Amino acid sequence: MFLLLVFFFLLDYFYESFVKIKSYTSNIIATFAKIIIINMVTKKEKPDKNTDKLSAVLDVFNSKPNKPFNYKQVARIIGADTEEERQQVLQMLRDFARQKTLKRIGQGKFRLNNQKTQQRRVKRTVTGCVDMTMQGYAFIISDESEKDVFVSQHNLNHALHNDIVKVNIYNTKKAYRVEGEVIEIIERSKHNFVGIVELSGNNGFLIPDSRQMPHDIFIPAEKLNNAKNGQKVIGRITDWAKNMRNPIGEIVDVIGNPGENDTEMHAILAEYDLPYRFPSKLDELAEHISEKISNEDYANRRDFRGITTFTIDPADAKDFDDALSLRKLKNGKYEIGIHIADVTHYVAPDTEIDKEASERATSVYLVDRTVPMLPERLSNFICSLRPNEEKLCFSAVFQLDEKANVSNEWFGRTVIYSNRRFTYEEAQNIIETKEGDLCDEILTLDKLAKILRAKRFKAGAMNFDRAEAKFVLDENGKPVSLYFKENKDSNNLIEEFMLLANRKVAEYIGKVRAGKKAKTFVYRVHDTPDETKFNKLKEFVKRFGYTVNPSSEKEMAGALNKLMADVKNKPEANLVETLTLRSMAKATYTIENIGHYGLAFPFYTHFTSPIRRYPDMMVHRLLAQYLAEGKSAEKTYYQEMCKHSSMMEQRAADAERASIKYKMVEFMQDKIGCEYEGIITGVTEWGVYVEICENKIEGMISIRGMNDDYYYFDEENYCVTGRMHGKKYTLGDKTRIKVIRSDLDKKQIDFAMIFE
Repeated sequence: MFLLLVFFFLLDYFYESFVKIKSYTSNIIATFAKIIIINMVTKKEKPDKNTDKLSAVLDVFNSKPNKPFNYKQVARIIGADTEEERQQVLQMLRDFARQKTLKRIGQGKFRLNNQKTQQRRVKRTVTGCVDMTMQGYAFIISDESEKDVFVSQHNLNHALHNDIVKVNIYNTKKAYRVEGEVIEIIERSKHNFVGIVELSGNNGFLIPDSRQMPHDIFIPAEKLNNAKNGQKVIGRITDWAKNMRNPIGEIVDVIGNPGENDTEMHAILAEYDLPYRFPSKLDELAEHISEKISNEDYANRRDFRGITTFTIDPADAKDFDDALSLRKLKNGKYEIGIHIADVTHYVAPDTEIDKEASERATSVYLVDRTVPMLPERLSNFICSLRPNEEKLCFSAVFQLDEKANVSNEWFGRTVIYSNRRFTYEEAQNIIETKEGDLCDEILTLDKLAKILRAKRFKAGAMNFDRAEAKFVLDENGKPVSLYFKENKDSNNLIEEFMLLANRKVAEYIGKVRAGKKAKTFVYRVHDTPDETKFNKLKEFVKRFGYTVNPSSEKEMAGALNKLMADVKNKPEANLVETLTLRSMAKATYTIENIGHYGLAFPFYTHFTSPIRRYPDMMVHRLLAQYLAEGKSAEKTYYQEMCKHSSMMEQRAADAERASIKYKMVEFMQDKIGCEYEGIITGVTEWGVYVEICENKIEGMISIRGMNDDYYYFDEENYCVTGRMHGKKYTLGDKTRIKVIRSDLDKKQIDFAMIFE
């Protein structure tokens, strides 16, 4: 009893003392709070939400390289609470010790093997691009190395996804992979990051949305830019000391509240460093551009106002940048005009509008919106080839006979008057019923287009006619239904005449004639398929009973076209088409012409969409210069712009796919518990990816959730296999799944396997 009284007396004494000193120390605590929190950034080892336990385990040791831990301590730090999870941690520690990443210290304790890197001998140094994985480690893709270079998270030294880095490659006994360490970051690919703000006291952390950014960014109080807890923001890294695990940054813009449609679409654009607002200053400048056509313009242009002209576009299109004209000539041939909006007449080089357009390089098409390259007054009004209005164009005009042979060509500036605006559906109805407005003109163009298309395929062009996912959205941008849009004759009609214009313009400039040198020009090129990827594709399609075995490069396109025809409307069609596309090289812009493999054209460019693509504007300017007998343009500028345009085009395509993925996740939110037939589209060490046959929506089955056996990833055979029963799941297998989760924050859909 006496001891108990003493205990309470001391407790009361220390409490009173604490209250007294609290006020004296508060200022000191405030002064050092920032220092303490920043220090915690380097030492606090809360595992990042986007890394798995394997990375989290290594993070514990990397934070304190000289301190030993046992498996229970590590499990507690990373939040592995169950006995099963603790045993998994123990197994990881043993594996890392065998790999010499960790060093065993006494009974049951491990420490980071600090001597591991120092003991390695540097074999050579290469430069390459970082390909970060969701687990935090990376591969360096380099032309200087036959194999991709594996770099552990510990050896990345703050390198991030797509950074250009210099890497030391080490001598190792592992023949199956090349290992290295980043020694220099040559060029950062990304400075801005999108994510959620989590406030901690007066300071905060930006938790990045991207799974390829494995570090939270510490945001000091004065750099929060009025961001509130839980808001979605854009942040920028401002400092990253060598010994700090996490970077320090600032909030540059507050996008909005997560889950709101505009917030999420803007976040996707910002994630890919694409603009989501148009500068108001440029809209004001565009308002001062006159739409009136001067007498000089009429005098200096070829007049097509009296010739039947029309546009065919999607029903929801607002910018009509191409029109077709048709008339029968006295010699029995058809004169076909491909008329393209003369954007460069209104947008002069080096003006503010031109600079913005060159920086954007392309319009961006998300599920619910278009982010234009040009101000709306230009793209939707002045330059748009709207019906019953006179418009200035840059045109390619051809004479074709009944067999679609081109006998004459002309390029130059024109003035047109569009008689009719058709939607694709309206034009298709005329083709099918053979009646309606301008029926004779549309049927004639359809007949010629089909001949041109057949000639292309005979010459070796490839036919990738994939169904395109489209959503019906409500007034709040929420998807209420999903359908797939396929190209029909009306789409092909427009496509063939745009292709004709593009290749003939490229030929006109690119063909070297006697006594003349090739002039600088912007080409759209497409290289031959990658041999390694193509061989993998051949092996893969065998499991479905398809054979792709061309005897020559020339026969490859025909073999792939046959494959596309064979898989059409089959459950595996989307998977095979996707893998076939991945085996192909990407089309790019360049001043060095190598032809376009996919289209089977020796010369090809982009001339027909200057409202939405900056390379087309460059082509218009170069063509005008050369038609006026101007000298060849300086190469360096155009090559740099080609490189920039190719990069921005890829970003725009990635953003479009991300918006589709987001809407697919949103679409599945009320489908929890529903069962579907699916096909396996991917197999990894953490899960099996399945695409629903009905709607082409993909989700993942966690390997840990496959509870009828203990499954492991067989990398060599690209499947997961059960240890006890030997059941295998591999690419292309059909299966049945249940939707168990649709997470908008992670943009992820989770399935459960339904076992037979």
